[in-house]
Amino acid sequence: MEGRTAVLIDRTLGIRAEQVHAWFDRLHALRGITMTIPERKVTAVIGPSGCGKSTFLRCLNRMHELVPGARVEGRILLGDEDVYGPGVDPVLVRRRVGMVFQKANPFPTMSIFDNVCAGLTLAGERSRRRLETVVEQSLRAAALWDEVKDRLQKPGTSLSGGQQQRLCIARALAVSPEVLLMDEPASALDPASTLRIEELARELAKDITIVIVTHNMQQAARVSDLTGFFLDGELIEFGSTNELFTKPQDRRTEDYITGRFG
Repeated sequence: MEGRTAVLIDRTLGIRAEQVHAWFDRLHALRGITMTIPERKVTAVIGPSGCGKSTFLRCLNRMHELVPGARVEGRILLGDEDVYGPGVDPVLVRRRVGMVFQKANPFPTMSIFDNVCAGLTLAGERSRRRLETVVEQSLRAAALWDEVKDRLQKPGTSLSGGQQQRLCIARALAVSPEVLLMDEPASALDPASTLRIEELARELAKDITIVIVTHNMQQAARVSDLTGFFLDGELIEFGSTNELFTKPQDRRTEDYITGRFG
């Protein structure tokens, strides 16, 4: 369709938000967010419920606009390209900026194998050898291959909760994103599965940019290189995780991380 054929060509892995505002109808959910998310790092976004964390994440890959009545102003730069620029296909944006949700969502009627390669087959890939290679590589990258290699034709929903979440990560990785967004990816998991997801995020950051939204400040401290604190739709403070947690510059940040509110 005309007007939706542009392809983002810059392969730089960083992503930058410039004066991003977001609305749900009349609700002004994000207010002028500007921050640079560096390549091949884990960036955490923390803050109390309703502060705009997940909305910001969904703005980064144009998922916010899927909500009826939602809109965005400002720029999101993937490399030098504005993902909201004229002619940019949001489907292509979402392939380059993948997303893993709070609740694992494997496709219920698909096998483990078909779940992983769903994005590739949708894009027209038909080579069985190519699909097999990508499935194995993606499952290895998601630290799941050894657990499922002998049952790839079993339903994705036959896996445990933690395995299902790693399956969803493998599915996102299969289309070779430069950025992976993770929205509370371990909130429904047991401690052992949570640790595996955290270790996986650190490992993946050697190759791609990771942005993780979490309510768990201990998790943010463990897994991230940088942290942004959101409050009432605004970015209050952003910097190295160690400095933000040990020497916050804003009193509101200090009050939040010390448990005075939130």
